Amino acid sequence: MIETKRCRFEEAAEDDIERIIEIENHKDNRNFIWIGTPSEHLAEINDPNHFLWMIRAKDDNRIVGYGLARVDKKSNVFELRRIAMTEKGAGFGEEAMNAIIRFAFEEQNANRFWLDVYPDNHVGIKLYEKLGLHRDGVLRQNYKAERGYLDQIIYSMLKSEYDQRGRKQ
Repeated sequence: MIETKRCRFEEAAEDDIERIIEIENHKDNRNFIWIGTPSEHLAEINDPNHFLWMIRAKDDNRIVGYGLARVDKKSNVFELRRIAMTEKGAGFGEEAMNAIIRFAFEEQNANRFWLDVYPDNHVGIKLYEKLGLHRDGVLRQNYKAERGYLDQIIYSMLKSEYDQRGRKQ
């Protein structure tokens, strides 16, 4: 489905749910993503409007992350709901993000790609801006977490902007 120079995306299966939740709960990820339940992840796997991927390194098939997206086919909107990498600083996140953006526009015919990020996810924000995503605005205190009410910054890219930036790997 999605392949990059170093990674291969595979559709997640029910057997992957425990590993996905481990990735979500990892100390380097848990403050920056919503943590799903087994039944929620199973529903995502079975919903044709969701993509739940295990991201694997091609060299040895190890899991280097996972991603979750939702597609609104009526409006041609592609929402990246979550992406979490198990190996930080190795470039897998940027490679995966470029592949997902390409998939959204070239394979799913999206007109708009978007995601939200918490303001203290500095690594994510830096990456999204590097990739050319537009900062649309802030949903103030939009999510209640264990650490309090959190803002969510909305980033997006339109098809026309994707075409202008060039089709990166």
